[in-house]
Amino acid sequence: MTATGQQQDQPEQAGIAPAGPVPAQTRAGEAAIAGHTATNGDAANNGGPANTGDAVDPGLLQQLADAHGVGTTFQGWDGLPHTVATATLTKVLHALGVQAQTDEQIRLALADAELAPWRRMLPPAVVLQEGQPGQVPVHVRDGSAVTVEITLESDGGSLAAGQLDAWVQPRHVDGILTGRATFGIPADLPLGWHTLRARSADATATATLVVVPARLDTDRMLTERRGWGLATQLYSARSRRSWGIGDFADLADLAALSGARGADYVLVNPLHAAEPVPPVQPSPYSPSTRRFFNPLYIRVEAVPELAYLEPRKRAMVDRLRESVAGLNAEGQHLDRDAVYTAKLQALELLYDAPRPPARQSAFDAFLALSGAGLDDFALWSAIREDVAPDDQFWTDASSELGSAQAEALKVQLAGRIGFHRWLQWICDEQLEAAQHSAVKAGMRMGVVHDLAVGVDLESADAWTLREVLAPATSVGAPPDMYNQQGQDWGQPPWHPGRLAETGYAPFRNMLATILRHAGGIRVDHILGLFRLWWVPAGNSPGDGAYVRYDHEALIGILALEAHRANAVVIGEDLGTFEPWVRDYLAARGILGTSILWFEYDGDLPLAPEKYREQALASVNTHDLPPTAGYLAGIHVALRSKLGLLERSEAEERADHEASLGKMFAVLRDRGLLSAEDAAMKTPDPEARVIEALHVLLCQAPSVLMGVALVDAVGERRVQNQPGTTEALYPNWQIPLGGPDGAPVLLDDLPANARFNSLLRAVDRALR
Repeated sequence: MTATGQQQDQPEQAGIAPAGPVPAQTRAGEAAIAGHTATNGDAANNGGPANTGDAVDPGLLQQLADAHGVGTTFQGWDGLPHTVATATLTKVLHALGVQAQTDEQIRLALADAELAPWRRMLPPAVVLQEGQPGQVPVHVRDGSAVTVEITLESDGGSLAAGQLDAWVQPRHVDGILTGRATFGIPADLPLGWHTLRARSADATATATLVVVPARLDTDRMLTERRGWGLATQLYSARSRRSWGIGDFADLADLAALSGARGADYVLVNPLHAAEPVPPVQPSPYSPSTRRFFNPLYIRVEAVPELAYLEPRKRAMVDRLRESVAGLNAEGQHLDRDAVYTAKLQALELLYDAPRPPARQSAFDAFLALSGAGLDDFALWSAIREDVAPDDQFWTDASSELGSAQAEALKVQLAGRIGFHRWLQWICDEQLEAAQHSAVKAGMRMGVVHDLAVGVDLESADAWTLREVLAPATSVGAPPDMYNQQGQDWGQPPWHPGRLAETGYAPFRNMLATILRHAGGIRVDHILGLFRLWWVPAGNSPGDGAYVRYDHEALIGILALEAHRANAVVIGEDLGTFEPWVRDYLAARGILGTSILWFEYDGDLPLAPEKYREQALASVNTHDLPPTAGYLAGIHVALRSKLGLLERSEAEERADHEASLGKMFAVLRDRGLLSAEDAAMKTPDPEARVIEALHVLLCQAPSVLMGVALVDAVGERRVQNQPGTTEALYPNWQIPLGGPDGAPVLLDDLPANARFNSLLRAVDRALR
């Protein structure tokens, strides 16, 4: 049983050695998953390869890197090729379980890589597109008979795969003469998760067979009529009924409010779970798990058990709300910890309230649906309440998931585990209610979730999914125009081979849970399904390497789960990437992302008519200031203050002003902005410019248009400054406010002239 609750049969291969190469991962390397921080302050050798001091043959090392999907060069944002340092390649290969400190080790590893497919009867997983026949290699003792059977997901029925006439020269593998038989997979298999089973004498093996859509067609309604929606950081969008943080009920209200004005969706920040108790990580992009949701967003008053509380306990809940309700008036800084402390106390009272039979039955059904994955997360949450994230417990083999100690804790902490399961059920119910509210308001998509790139190094997933994550390394990005020193996001990446070994179950389960009550999903940095920038422990963010992933499998599974949920998929495909990637995503039915400030044709803004049709177009993104702040250039001053510029502030500001001038010229040429507005010499010119930019973008053929809630109310402050820590800037902690910084609550929006004017202009321009 895997940590995610999907049963996987382990291949039993009589006479055949285990699949290889066997990872040489050390316990010290695993420890780095939990212990390494985003500051890269660890010793350079933290779980990494020993520094032998011997030079290796660069040609051999490059061959080995290529064999394991590690890029030895990359094109920088400056357009020039850059070579990955030898030491970096060695560390990245070590994180993949490959030793490469000497030429002899490299030669052995190359031989292992060549023999790896021959050492297993079946591939770990097979992913095929609907309507396309496939082939599967099967390895057995030379001359042995073998059969392959396909068990269908839908009804459990079976059919035999036929052997193809494709002879391959046998070869000696670990002293055994091994042959390869090739079997055909029929083209008419239904979409879904099927099982391959091979039998030869007393040897058997199973593998996951996934049939995925050739093209996701959930965007067909948008090709008939384009749509638009709001994008918001939910925690910042509060109402007078909030507990100081925007919540699921606020999401339902915002969906109803904007849906009545013609919107088709509300795109929210990642709602992934953070720490189970305060203090909690502010960044929604550094969660504890990407599969389950953050109870911080629960609206306590919407939990039905509140009705069954005895008066004394109900009074306690009321007092807890009163203790934090005043935070709704705080306009400078959100206090997640105070809110979560109060909510957890209230929710514990509700958990103890009696549940009627119908409610208990619904809870039981949710537990059955969520399976062992929820059990593992709830166990981590219960332990994490009392065990610090840097405690040795999380990296000690004697306390890993499935150990005797972990099993004993399941019994000891049964009550707290039950509470954390219940919290996820309440999250699920309230997300279902938000989606219902959105659809009822006329939205064609409703809630669109955001999927973060990864999880925190000290997270639940880092413990429960340890075996499919790479040790002693984290994900980031090479230097670019906006982050000229590179980025280290402090997140352990999927190990490509080990993820495939699970039949991609953790990836599948994550997507299925997120999409359960959603009309869409935005995949942050979707290029990470093709390749990720790995930063070894101890390296600077710019000293990393790209590691390739099986994008055919990952994109296919993403399309399959979205198809099942009838959800639109939007890929955030910004940054440095290979030119063919966007074409590939479009061919698979995945929408791209176009940001007005990033779209250029030479040195001039790209004409909106030239924008991609299969894309979500918006003026800005959460990694830029709100448009009002961008127009004022506050990001230039902020990045200069924080030491994030490679050149002078004056040079950066001159370039920024020049780019604004080019954009204003486009607006004037199209009659969307007067010269006086562009010169900021008319009453409220900022609002007029923002509206003109959105109307300009509506002239693009893009099937989706995005309006940031911060732009609709005139917010100026940066929500997130990439490349910084909380000590430098309060990322993800800015409440929704107006031009003067005063709080803007959802209750204020129906009468907010700026909000209504912008939404009306966008809806009119699109329709």
